Amino acid sequence: MARHLITSALPYINGIKHLGNLVGSQLPADLYARYLRARGHEVMFICATDEHGTPAELAAAKTGEAVADYCKRMHAVQSELARGFGLSFDHYGRSSSPQNHALTQHFAGKLADNGLIREVEERQVYSIADGRFLPDRYIEGTCPNCGYDKARGDQCENCTKQLDPTDLIDPRSAISGSRDLEVRTTKHLYLRQSALKDEIAAWIDSKSDWPILTTSIARKWLNDGDGLQDRGITRDLDWGVPVKRGTEPWPGMEGKVFYVWFDAPIEYIAATAELADKLGEPDAFWRRWWRLDEGAEDVTYTQFMGKDNVPFHTLSFPATIIGSGEPWKMVDYIKSFNYLTYDGGQFSTSQGRGVFMDHALELLPADYWRWWLLSHAPESGDSEFTWENFQTSVNKDLADVLGNFVSRVTKFARSKFGETVPEGGDWGGRERALVADLAERLRAYEGFLDHREVRKAAAELRGIWVLGNEYLQAAAPWATFKTDPHAAAMQTRLGLNLIRLYAILSQPFVPFTSEAMLEAMQTGDRDWPADIGAALTILPPGHAFTVPEVLFAKITDEQRAEWEERFKGVRS
Repeated sequence: MARHLITSALPYINGIKHLGNLVGSQLPADLYARYLRARGHEVMFICATDEHGTPAELAAAKTGEAVADYCKRMHAVQSELARGFGLSFDHYGRSSSPQNHALTQHFAGKLADNGLIREVEERQVYSIADGRFLPDRYIEGTCPNCGYDKARGDQCENCTKQLDPTDLIDPRSAISGSRDLEVRTTKHLYLRQSALKDEIAAWIDSKSDWPILTTSIARKWLNDGDGLQDRGITRDLDWGVPVKRGTEPWPGMEGKVFYVWFDAPIEYIAATAELADKLGEPDAFWRRWWRLDEGAEDVTYTQFMGKDNVPFHTLSFPATIIGSGEPWKMVDYIKSFNYLTYDGGQFSTSQGRGVFMDHALELLPADYWRWWLLSHAPESGDSEFTWENFQTSVNKDLADVLGNFVSRVTKFARSKFGETVPEGGDWGGRERALVADLAERLRAYEGFLDHREVRKAAAELRGIWVLGNEYLQAAAPWATFKTDPHAAAMQTRLGLNLIRLYAILSQPFVPFTSEAMLEAMQTGDRDWPADIGAALTILPPGHAFTVPEVLFAKITDEQRAEWEERFKGVRS
């Protein structure tokens, strides 16, 4: 048994997330966590809502709520949707938690002690129309690098280039749209990332097994232009972690908060501490996952995120960890994803474009979405969601292959042998060949999941389902029954055991369906198969089963047309 720490990029608190957010971090992280648990490993799977910064303040203002109340409510909403999609977090925390306040202030103090914080008097954009300093992400304009006309003042989401607000062409307030902006003087703290460039570069170079997408983005930020730059870690805002040096006031920083990019990744650690407090466990409970001097040296740490989050996780958060001088656990593997597009454009929370998590669950059960999203995960490049592709995948993969197999086997078994596993007959050459083929496919499936290759794992799982259908078609127990009932009983018994096997292997992808299949087979045996032959004899003759409801209903052309019309890219 190995120990695995898994974190998913934190979804922002301002609203319900879309399917692009889901497939870019939380869903593949859940797939990996479920698989590792099924293999018997110890897993700590952590996520949280990212609650600080101007977006939370503005979203709360629109609803008329205090920002703390808004964040509390939206955390509950996002938690419920996460449960609806079967996301198996060990804890779903909040970056506004007392634990994150304390840890963020702790790291800032350590960085200052090590000479890695400097005070900078800077000129910052002030919106006269809005009556406030504008955080970088609330200044929009044209990117000087790629010409994208909705680039933010901190980063262009189109080309991922890190920006400062003064870099933008024709800047405007993202709050009011006003171009009546001026630059005023204010004082802030900067993390001296440039002083850590060589250490960070060496660390990235040591990760030869990382996806090219991850390392290429990290090296681009390290080496483009003047290389890794010092970065402001404070802002003139009311909502956030108050600027302190450890537990002490920070002279000259009164009324300021830490910038959200600084405190948000620290919440990975803090959320684990939140779980310890929730369970009434001592600090040793969470520190064994995060402190090398307290048990974390044998932990494998994997992060999942969209490509826009890569710079902060390969450069800025590592700068915080390394710069602290303390023995914190560093990430071992960063699995990054490209974008999932919709209707010729990007899914976008701010633009209200695409299918969102709540609407998705109103239309169909979670496993329909989980399967399509994971089997089309944007790993090697961007993927596009179309309703036609979604319909085809659901109908052919889920309904025609997996669902059809379960239905045919259980209904035939009940009609000829009753609702117990039939006795009689021995395996022959066809059955032994099936076992060999399944074993080969299983090894490939495990290999892809071990290496976090999501789409390849999905294709292999579908191939495993297909083997069962091909066997059923070739063995034809409905025909065999007429001349050799004992052989038909053996074939049916094998089919029922295949259902149990498929439930276990499919659980990381379609957990709700997996549970329905196991309930139908009336078994609590969820052991991952070490030997396929033995796994296909777990349900003995006389074991009771039931015929489940239809696992997957086909999507009709009428439904598809209705949904295409309803979701033309604008959230209603």
